[in-house]
Amino acid sequence: MTAQKGSAFLLKIGDGAQPPAYETVAGLRTTQMSINGDAVVVTHKESGGWRDLLSGAGTRSVSVSAAGIFLGSDAEAAIRAHALSGTLEDYELSFEGGERLRGRFLVQRLDYAGDFNGERNYTLQLESSGAVVPA
Repeated sequence: MTAQKGSAFLLKIGDGAQPPAYETVAGLRTTQMSINGDAVVVTHKESGGWRDLLSGAGTRSVSVSAAGIFLGSDAEAAIRAHALSGTLEDYELSFEGGERLRGRFLVQRLDYAGDFNGERNYTLQLESSGAVVPA
């Protein structure tokens, strides 16, 4: 197994069509994905003091964090529009090995910052709504 480049971990946003066409969100320097699961505990008197969990139960979600420099791309404008309106959109995460994950996400947070002599940058937080599946 070989190491994979972080620069090949891309966030793409759908164009609103069905099926969606995806455009890479430009200017990202970091991208992070977390897969979260809430367990359903079914521990009972005969568990011998050990916790028992119900397989396949509970809720699962995917969180995506990203940060980058603002380039004024169409994808960045679409993310801002979805953040302001609170609407869901299709997103794709792609990896260097060719794997892809797709799902609908809500822009949970979008922050802009900039220094007097520096570039304008932004950070964003996406939260999944519904299944996130391999594409």
